Order: sequence, then structure tokens, then C-alpha cells
Amino acid sequence: MADFQRRDFLAGAAAFAAATTAALVGTKQAEAGDPSFMNNVPDPLLANEELPTFKFALEKSTGKVIGNSFGKEATVKQLPISKGIAGVSMRLEPGAMRELHWHATAAEWAFVIDGRVRTTVIDPQGNSETNDFNSGDVWYFPRGHGHMLECLGQEPTHFILIFDNGYFSEFGTFSITDWLGHVPKSLLAKNFGLPESAFDGFPKEEVYFARGSVPAETPVTPLQGRTLPPLTHKYELLSQTPHGIFKGGREWRVDSSRFPISKTVTGVILDLDPGALRELHWHPTADEWQYIIKGKVSVTLFGSHGRYRTEILEAGDVGYIPQGYGHSIENVGDTPSRALLGFNTGEYATIDLSQWIAGNPVDVLATNFSKPASLFEKFPHRDVFITDKDGAEKSESQSR
Repeated sequence: MADFQRRDFLAGAAAFAAATTAALVGTKQAEAGDPSFMNNVPDPLLANEELPTFKFALEKSTGKVIGNSFGKEATVKQLPISKGIAGVSMRLEPGAMRELHWHATAAEWAFVIDGRVRTTVIDPQGNSETNDFNSGDVWYFPRGHGHMLECLGQEPTHFILIFDNGYFSEFGTFSITDWLGHVPKSLLAKNFGLPESAFDGFPKEEVYFARGSVPAETPVTPLQGRTLPPLTHKYELLSQTPHGIFKGGREWRVDSSRFPISKTVTGVILDLDPGALRELHWHPTADEWQYIIKGKVSVTLFGSHGRYRTEILEAGDVGYIPQGYGHSIENVGDTPSRALLGFNTGEYATIDLSQWIAGNPVDVLATNFSKPASLFEKFPHRDVFITDKDGAEKSESQSR
């Protein structure tokens, strides 16, 4: 082989190897949830001829149970489609505490369904905040911030945790007893300036749920005194006026514009009357994680190339919609439904089908569908968002 041919061959082979390596690395990073590759490397799970299931019966799973407290999670292990968001249903009995811990790979957003919760969180500047939460309240802890959760009062509490990483596992977090239980006493004594005997009887393994007496109604002052962070970790979501009121439902929404510390998660409470529909829409900048608090809904997912899938979700079920995929939520039960929706973005964004059509000239629509322009004059001239059981023409938003 001539020298120039050999050089060309070697150069081409090297380029091919580099491209192949880059593709493989890119795929590996995409599968690991690296957002920089989300729109460049197709998700193999979503590239098949049929869409995968996007439903998981969270409350029917076992999870981790200690006494009358539990934690049940939905990650990519339980619901493979949910690569961008994970969720946990947690119940704490009176006197129980989710011990001091932190999450290395995800921020935590929570909505309280029942009961009362007290949290204490510390930031890297050493500021700490203790808050009491009631039903309808929300908290947000940035990634890596140490915190604890405890039941307040004589009734159990139930809350839903949302994490901005589908590969996150609640059962793989960093707990304080797990850490101290595996550090030599000599190192602990040196760290805290105490005799080794001070650590006699400390747990040797992770406690996870610690149990003691019911906390006092007034929080005890931290050892260092009160040094509040610049941004609060608490937001009283359901105490606010709904973001939207419609003939057919209501929506409460909170993103970083209202809750500044919540930079990576937006939360929505969606109420639908029987027969009402959250219209066909998509979210251009985020995945959507759904937890059905009550009722029965039909969720339809559209995935291009004629692919769609419908799942029926009931109370305790979880649904997941990948970023940019069209979908709708319809109450198909006989009673009002309520859904908690979480998005892995701090800035909420949506495009609704009625809004899209109303934003185009009628001649464009006529050409697109090969129908007379007069037909599209009858379509809604604004965003519908939620319709009641009789359809869009009777749905009027009072706010948006």
C-alpha cells in the first residue's frame, strides 16, 4: 500500500473510531440522564414501534416499611420510562422521623397530602431553617442540602416527594447514622473533640426512620442559634388562589417565579370534575411526573409516527410523560379527581392544542387539513386549557 494511501486509511480509521467512541459515550451519558444529550441521542425505550407503559401502581408497591412508617419509590427501576424524575410516597407515624440525610444526585420537592410535618434543612453557608407544614404545603431542598423530616402531632402524615433525577433512589441516600456507624470512634472523637466513650451505643447501621416522642409544638432552637437562609424552603400552595379556574376544573401552580428557591422543580395541583379534560398539550422544556391523589383519570400519550398509548390511572398510581410528548388528562370517573404534577424545571412552560390552532391564520389551517377556512372560524379563538364534560365551547378560563 502506498504511503499516502496508508496515511489516508489510518486517518479514516482513526476518525471512524473517534466518532464511534463519541457516539457510545454519548449514548451512555444519555442513558445516565445527562440532559446535554437528551435531544441528540434517541432513547431506545421510546424508539420502538410501540410506546412503553408510562404507569406504575406506586401505592400498591411494598417499599421500605419500619413500624407504621413507609417509603415507596418510583424510579427508572420501577418505571423505566421515567428517566428525568423520580418520586416517593412517604408516611410517618407519630413520633417518627426520616433521619438527617442528604441527596447527592437530586433536589427534593414535596407536597403534603395529610397530616403535619416539621423539617430542618441546612445550606452550605451554615444557615438552617425549621418549618412546619400542613396539608397543601410544599417544600424544596436543593441538591446536597442536609435535612430531616418528622411527623408533628398525634396523627400520621403522608406526603409525596419529587426528585429531579429519575435514576435517584430514596433508599440510596446519605444518612447520618449510616455514616457515623461506619467511622472509627477514634476519628469521631477527634472530629468532635469528645472522648470515644461519647459514641458508645450509637447505631451501627442506617436507622432510616428514627422513632421517639412526638415533637413539641414549638421548635427547639438549633445548637448554633437561628441563622435563617436568604430564601425560604416553604410555600403554602393550596392556601393561594388557584392559578386557573375553569368550567370543569382548577389548577394551582408554583414555579421559581413564586417560590424562588425551587430552581429545578415546578409543581401543579390539577382538579378535574367528572368528564372534564385537561386538553391535548405538550411541555417543551420538561418531563411530567403524575401522582393521582384521588379519582380516576385517562392519560393519552402521543409519540409521533402514529404512536399513542392510553393508560387509566387511579388513586395512588404514577404516570410519566417524556419532555415534548403530546398528552391529555381526562377524568373518567364519577367523582372529582385531583392529580399532583411535577416538572423537572424551575420555569413552567406548556403549549396547548387549542392555543396552537388559534395562533395560526385560517388559510394556513385550511391548507394543512384540506378543509374550508370557515370550519376553523368555529374553533376556539383562545387557549381552552380545561374543558368541562360538554366540551370546549362551554369552558371559560377565569385566570391563566
